[in-house]
Amino acid sequence: MSDQREILVGETADRQNLHLPVVELLTGRGFVTGKSGSGKSNTASVIAEELLEAGFPLLIVDTDGEYYGLKEEYEMLHAGADEECDIQIGPEHAEQMASLALEENVPVILDVSGYLDEDVADELLRKIARQLFVKEKKLKKPFLLVVEEVHEYIPEGGGVGETGNLLIKISKRGRKHGLGILGISQRPADVKKDFITQANWLVWHRLTWDNDTKVVGRIIDTEYSELVSELNDGQAFVQTDWTEVDVRKVQFRRKRTFDAGATPGLDDFERPELKSVSDALVGDLQDISERKQREEDRILELENELEKKDKRIETLETELESARDVSSAAKQMADALTRPETVQTQLPEDEDERRRLHDEIHALETERDELESELVDRDEQIETLETKLASRTDAMERLREENERLRDRVGELETTQESGTPSTSESTIIQAGGDDIEFGYTPVEETASTDTDDGVSSATTESTTHEEWFDGEWIDDRLVRATEQSQCTVATARNALAVLARDGALESAAVADEVNRSTVAVQGLLSELRTEGVLARPTERTYTLDEDVRSKLETLVRTE
Repeated sequence: MSDQREILVGETADRQNLHLPVVELLTGRGFVTGKSGSGKSNTASVIAEELLEAGFPLLIVDTDGEYYGLKEEYEMLHAGADEECDIQIGPEHAEQMASLALEENVPVILDVSGYLDEDVADELLRKIARQLFVKEKKLKKPFLLVVEEVHEYIPEGGGVGETGNLLIKISKRGRKHGLGILGISQRPADVKKDFITQANWLVWHRLTWDNDTKVVGRIIDTEYSELVSELNDGQAFVQTDWTEVDVRKVQFRRKRTFDAGATPGLDDFERPELKSVSDALVGDLQDISERKQREEDRILELENELEKKDKRIETLETELESARDVSSAAKQMADALTRPETVQTQLPEDEDERRRLHDEIHALETERDELESELVDRDEQIETLETKLASRTDAMERLREENERLRDRVGELETTQESGTPSTSESTIIQAGGDDIEFGYTPVEETASTDTDDGVSSATTESTTHEEWFDGEWIDDRLVRATEQSQCTVATARNALAVLARDGALESAAVADEVNRSTVAVQGLLSELRTEGVLARPTERTYTLDEDVRSKLETLVRTE
């Protein structure tokens, strides 16, 4: 693979095509973030489409079941727990899945959204990631692991489990073996900073929450903590360490394949025709599933047999206890026959009657002996079955544990031979060559507002503002939706709109001063009001009332 090979993913602000180098994507450490609907999953799909188009395999950890649309154009193995998947798999399939992806060049969608037991899904991802890491030490083949909702595995505030530690290990040490990782999250503040600072390419889509924009300010520059909230859908700041320009504003193209993650609308839903994988591709995986099912069925069968034996033992013990009681009575009668002084009071005087009783006692003793012998035989049979079952179960467990122990030991031995990776501070990331550099930024050209609108009308230039103009059914719903997605109240939103109606186009900082709120909070509010069609943006850094809202407002003013 040529190190110069590139893929086209979008267009920069100066109308230049943006190409990303394939080798950096496949072997590097990437992070894509943005709030819901800003375009982060589309960006990940675009990168996946271009890599698949160029013939490079990858494995996508799909947490929401939204990547199967890639099968509209590309033959991929869709594996998970749902019936819609090409194959239903569990942790026992981990090694075979890694082999298919790395050794047979099969692109994989690992759909973990259908597992009812989260521990099973976590174990499956952990074992597959470990197999990829171990196999890549030998193969050293460029390969990309894509992980959606990466904050669930490596959270900033909570404890990082075994799976999260393995993903961090891949981000730090995978590159030297050819194994790259791309983490995706809508909340960068919730992702462990060790992972973000290890990234050598980052994509920042629109973010409005204060905690998230602060992360942007720390990683890029404080100026971008405000600019990131102004981005349109699909726009992003792209930050790489392999170019002289550290940060570029980019419009990513729309993905070609079916958007399985889009919010359902009122139109009829038509699932596209998806490419199917060959039966031979999933044959080995099905054999593993069938073998496991046979083992589970046999264990269940032996457990049922053991339960039946337990019940039979209880029955025999009851019968034996009854026989012992009869035997005790028979012995008492036999003693009475051997002691003449008691015969007169305990046994009938008739000789035939005594003989009959004696024969009956003998028959009972014989029956008791037979029952005891049968019980001994049954005990031996049950003990033999239990021994076989325990031996089979122990052997299976030993084989599983030994196999896992050997794999872990091989990984540990190989790991101890590696050189340590220098740590990085929160203000640096590792570039492709492995050296630490400080993040810089490219100043964004500020454009002075050219809006000459003096407001809605002369009535709006009075010393008082008119928040009541923005109170009514015509606008209430939009204000509520906008404030739910920001850190401001509806009252602050009405106040901000009144300021814009009075003063015309303003920058977010000027509006923030008028409503006595932080610039970042007001920036998020104005961005959401623009999304709702209440505001427009005449220049890159200013906001004003939308034409429809302005017309409605002038009507209200005239009627007062």
